[in-house]
Amino acid sequence: MRAAAAIFIVLLAPVPALAYRPFDSTDAAVADPGAFEIEVSPLSYRHDNDGTAWIAPSARFNYAFSQNWEVVLEGEADHFAHGPSQLTEAALSLKTVLRNGSLQEASGWSFASEASLLLPGIGAENEAGLEWTGIASQRFEWGTVHFNIAALLTREQRSGVFTGLVLEGPSNLPVRPVAEFNYEREFGIGDEYSGLIGAIWRVSVHMAFDLAYRHAETDNRPDDQVRFGVTFDL
Repeated sequence: MRAAAAIFIVLLAPVPALAYRPFDSTDAAVADPGAFEIEVSPLSYRHDNDGTAWIAPSARFNYAFSQNWEVVLEGEADHFAHGPSQLTEAALSLKTVLRNGSLQEASGWSFASEASLLLPGIGAENEAGLEWTGIASQRFEWGTVHFNIAALLTREQRSGVFTGLVLEGPSNLPVRPVAEFNYEREFGIGDEYSGLIGAIWRVSVHMAFDLAYRHAETDNRPDDQVRFGVTFDL
């Protein structure tokens, strides 16, 4: 989500209660038909076994081309303290709502599906992969829950699975706390466990800021990130 910022003009709007940022998982909702949404992180920080990297920018562009359907383009630019910059995490996705629920102002669970083509990067991730995600979301008085489960073929041509749980505080709070818990297994490589805590500040119905800290463990190797971003509509 960074190095070629010019390629990825950033978008994803804040439906007042929800946004992708700052999560790895997503929600069971799409934009209104004909709407463009932008989600961008101008600057984030990461430290893992590869060293220290600044992520600038990270971006996701959504376009809702029909009722309950949207297309998503995303990617990020990683700038290392020692070494060349890379364009990574690029993906082109198609997302659809399967059941209108509480996220669509109806009753019960909202269900959605997202199919993604994991695109090759620049300077890293030279191959392509595939991912399919099933998504369930429910809004309660005390907050909102999103559950993701995904099957994937990585860019290294290995199969894997991913599960994610997002918890958000009440949508009527101007600043609401958020948390996320994920598990990912890449068969033949290992497991990754991650947790995230943060907050989303809804400035208006058209703009929200987020700030979060994420810690992951991959076979006892730590990966720490500080994420900052903004979500808005055009």
